[in-house]
Amino acid sequence: KLRMGFAPFLSKLYISTCRTSSLPPSSSSSVIQPWLFIGLGNPGEKYQSTRHNVGFDMIDAFAESQGISLTTHHFKALFGEVVVDGVPVLLAKPQTYINLSGESAGALAAYYKLPLHRVIVAYDDTDLPCGVLRLQPKGGYGRHNGLKSVIYHFRKNREFGRLRIGIGRPPGQMDPKAFVLQKFNKTGRERYD
Repeated sequence: KLRMGFAPFLSKLYISTCRTSSLPPSSSSSVIQPWLFIGLGNPGEKYQSTRHNVGFDMIDAFAESQGISLTTHHFKALFGEVVVDGVPVLLAKPQTYINLSGESAGALAAYYKLPLHRVIVAYDDTDLPCGVLRLQPKGGYGRHNGLKSVIYHFRKNREFGRLRIGIGRPPGQMDPKAFVLQKFNKTGRERYD
């Protein structure tokens, strides 16, 4: 399902980028630039399946749908590469803990010389109902410290894609920090899955 959902998006953006490019046709401009998908989360068993790790979960699901595993360590991230409909896609799960995710994200984008419009960061969002997704071409960081770190390490540039994954709001007066580090309840898990 993820492959079918992302592949048309990737192809449309690639075609759109080629059509609007002001570069004259040449052998160097015909090289397809990769996409970099970064999922935010915390490493380690303690944090698996928590709300804060939905970015990791999204990258894992995408990798699984493509038949690859993320076992390589590259720029402080678990890393993998795949080609989807002729478009290279780099997958990364920073292992720096979520609030320092930019250390890995910035280094990866710089190493691959990617313009930021070829980067999509997936992360948890308490402003969206559980299971709701929003794909946006740019924006701020709201209250998300992981995204704040990514922006900082992208030299404060906010012109990169975001896949906001709704996890809902904390109930009552619950501390938001405690909420994001909890696992989903049964209903939340079903919506999220």
